[in-house]
Amino acid sequence: MNNCINISMKKNQVIIKIDENAEQKEIISSLKKKIIELKNLYKEDKTPILITGKILKNKEMDEIQSIIRKFIDVQIEFDSPKVLGLHGIKKTFYKEVATSETKFHKGSLRSGQRIEYEGSLVIIGDVNAGAEVIAGENIVVLGILRGLAHAGAKGNKDAVIEAVEIEAVQIRIADIVKEIEKDKEEIHKVKTSAYINDKDELILE
Repeated sequence: MNNCINISMKKNQVIIKIDENAEQKEIISSLKKKIIELKNLYKEDKTPILITGKILKNKEMDEIQSIIRKFIDVQIEFDSPKVLGLHGIKKTFYKEVATSETKFHKGSLRSGQRIEYEGSLVIIGDVNAGAEVIAGENIVVLGILRGLAHAGAKGNKDAVIEAVEIEAVQIRIADIVKEIEKDKEEIHKVKTSAYINDKDELILE
């Protein structure tokens, strides 16, 4: 994908739009080629940059930000889409995740509500604090996850938890529990994925 980055100038802002289907290595390659074009938009100007178009993970944002700041000292903001939509579900399962029976629940879950299913669960809405989502396989939340999520409840360590934003104080995959502390210094870093790595550690990124 040669043209996965588009640079445009709007009022008081430089917009870098990234194709939502582009891989990170393609984005970095394209950005390095276009960095001169980007630098030429700046002289003494400090016009901020807005990066939009693709849902990016924290390490991907850091890598993009690092490359730009090597050439330009400017404020950079990321505007990832807030609603994943169906393309977000499809992208989640591009990972090596086993397919399973999936149940869809339309609407947010309030405190005290609980949904349990043997296969995978997709919640089209938020999971609020005090609500519970328990799945034998994967959990996908097309909203903010603030309540309890337990994926792989029957012991499947290959299960994943995906959300627009994970704000829960605790999540579980199989028999592994992770307590989540609020990151006071890096508030802008949104956590969207949870999985178990090959060291049996529950990773949140």
